[in-house]
Amino acid sequence: MRLVRAVLGLLVVVLGGWLATMVFQKPTEAQPPREFTSSRQCMECHAEVYAEWETSWHAQSWIDPDVRALSNDFANTDCIDCHAPRPIFESGIGKRVLPRAARRSEGVDCIACHLLPGGGVAGTLDAPSAACRPVAMRDLAKPDFCGVCHNQHQTVDQWRQSMYPDQGISCVDCHMPLRDGDPNRGRDHRCLGGHDLELVKSAVELRARRDGTALAVEVENVGAGHSFPTDERSRASDVFWRPKAAAGAEPEAWRHIYRFRSPYRHEVDIEDTWLPAHATWSGRVEDPGSGPLEVAIFYKLSPYWTDPNAPDPDNEARLLHLVEVAP
Repeated sequence: MRLVRAVLGLLVVVLGGWLATMVFQKPTEAQPPREFTSSRQCMECHAEVYAEWETSWHAQSWIDPDVRALSNDFANTDCIDCHAPRPIFESGIGKRVLPRAARRSEGVDCIACHLLPGGGVAGTLDAPSAACRPVAMRDLAKPDFCGVCHNQHQTVDQWRQSMYPDQGISCVDCHMPLRDGDPNRGRDHRCLGGHDLELVKSAVELRARRDGTALAVEVENVGAGHSFPTDERSRASDVFWRPKAAAGAEPEAWRHIYRFRSPYRHEVDIEDTWLPAHATWSGRVEDPGSGPLEVAIFYKLSPYWTDPNAPDPDNEARLLHLVEVAP
């Protein structure tokens, strides 16, 4: 009996001590948000996403040689804002982003798109148990989010003026598609765009035929969710023709028919010839000869030719489509 009372007494003491500890101990303090100083930190958990981003032109936006040339090595300081931006959620969606001073070599990085004010991370799902504790933010997938930079050259406005908003098709559907079409695998972070030749090819269709003694040419914007080529100033696309060379013969130089491009703000003497979404351009070449012909459309990441009077698309541009026209 004494043993039982002793055991019970001991249990009371232990239980009382435990209760006192629970009552009087300080509540556990929430851990402060993790400090992010480089997108390399994201690689620890998001290796696939990081590998995709690392090969993207977002990652290379600060070192892209075409950007360097067109901005006079960023002497045009307006370009810095979007090629090395501070977090978008910090400056605010719908507002121009602000330039950052640090880690500019990382370009448009994970932090620029995902970091929230106060140190949180924006994602597609709430995941409080994950290392970065992401918070679901629907704004990430909205065109207005992309537009803080990509509408500096009117791309998102072009999308708004197309039929795609009514069809529920937005930027991410083409430029950040679901991996293998599976929502559980997330979106492709290569952010394919104007540097991806196959994607650019899918934007337009080239048609050519004889119309009496003339050559009739058409280009239709069949796949771009915006004008072709988009990006005011920077991109251009040109249509050329030439007689088809006989087998083994040296081909003649290409002859220019038309250019698709929107001039930059100071280029007041150049016509705006963008091709809107689902629009068709038609052109003619009178009396091109009775032999077989070639018609081609080329694409330039930078609009300027080495010799404007003798453009060399084979060496200074990228071939999108070539059509042969019979005699």
